[in-house]
Amino acid sequence: MSETSQASKSQDAKRRKTVARHGNLSSPSIGGQIARFVAVALAVVLVAGLGVVGYTTYTAVADFSASAVELEGQESVPPDIGEIEGGVNLFVAGTDACEPEYAAYFGERCTGPDAGGELNDVNMLVHISDEPRRVTVISFPRDLMIPIPECTDPDTGRTTSAMTKQPLNSTFSYGGLACAVKTISELTGQNIPFAASVTWGGVIEITNAIGGVEVCIANGIKDYHTGIDWEAGNRTLVGLEALQFLRTRHGVGNGGDLGRISNQQQYMSRLARKLISDEVLSNPATLYSLAGTALTNIDPSTSLTNPLTLTQIALAVRNVPFDEIVFISYPVNGDPADPDKVVPNYTAADALWAALETNRPLQLTGETGQGDGVIVQTPEPTDPVEPTEAATPEATVAPEDEAIALPPAVTGQTAAQETCSNGNG
Repeated sequence: MSETSQASKSQDAKRRKTVARHGNLSSPSIGGQIARFVAVALAVVLVAGLGVVGYTTYTAVADFSASAVELEGQESVPPDIGEIEGGVNLFVAGTDACEPEYAAYFGERCTGPDAGGELNDVNMLVHISDEPRRVTVISFPRDLMIPIPECTDPDTGRTTSAMTKQPLNSTFSYGGLACAVKTISELTGQNIPFAASVTWGGVIEITNAIGGVEVCIANGIKDYHTGIDWEAGNRTLVGLEALQFLRTRHGVGNGGDLGRISNQQQYMSRLARKLISDEVLSNPATLYSLAGTALTNIDPSTSLTNPLTLTQIALAVRNVPFDEIVFISYPVNGDPADPDKVVPNYTAADALWAALETNRPLQLTGETGQGDGVIVQTPEPTDPVEPTEAATPEATVAPEDEAIALPPAVTGQTAAQETCSNGNG
């Protein structure tokens, strides 16, 4: 072998070793690549993207099997894969890590006196119900003041004692993703076996990989904190713009974190529709670009690294209709001790968990979102349809399919709804 070839292989090996941010990896196998792809879809596209993941997984398997050779006299093992049984809870965190290649975008957060550390500024619990499958995504405010349990920092081994009241977004500083999951599990009473986190840089790269996401801006958005000065109308967000849109707080609604959550829900809803559209689902180049990008932009829990388990989750949600994918803001009240913080509205939250337990459709009775972050887009008027002589009788709704009304304090939207950012411009 030539010295040039050896040097080339050495460089390749070095590049492979830096794929993960928290440790060295050997060369990723096909199974490992699929696992990472599914994990990033879980984290970033929230479950609607699992349908895309399932498609990609089976496309890869079909390509691999096309030229397979059947062995004579050998008993084949029948495939045994189907939807994951029961319901599934997945926690997703978006963190503000100041990665060197993106730090310049974020000003004092990454260069000022408070630079350093990593906070979980986006916190979402994705609940996939048992049959019939429904998906509910609950967003928790970063400034939610709640008890924090005892946590151990995975990097230093240092254990922090339980605290009676701290902001949710501080949990990463105490014990990383595991601490955030433990905190949300104790708050909600939900078992959460799966989790993943994605950084600012990950959002930029993944949005680029799918060709951007179009959002609706009802009023112009001006926010010097994130560098936004956009006019009203539809806008396709690519790269940094997607992150600016997700981060803006001062530019939408009443300028608070609750308005930002509503704005993020609009983005997630439109991202879900983009991912299962022909623009992505029927475009192998886009699909595999997303798969490749996923390899370096997600930190999953170990429970999300099994390709079989991940594919089972994908199968479970592949046919969930958009009106059964509901984005909800965790109900809160103002914190009497701090006007800039919020505390749980336990009464409304208990009603939400009880409703999820029934596995019936959810009826949102409150505003589309808290903090006036979005407004509902008025659909175009259509011509009335003349009734026919033999009208079809209305379908009978079975009791188990009757919607259960949530308290007005539980706000949100479905993926089927069209909403627009309520900008301050």
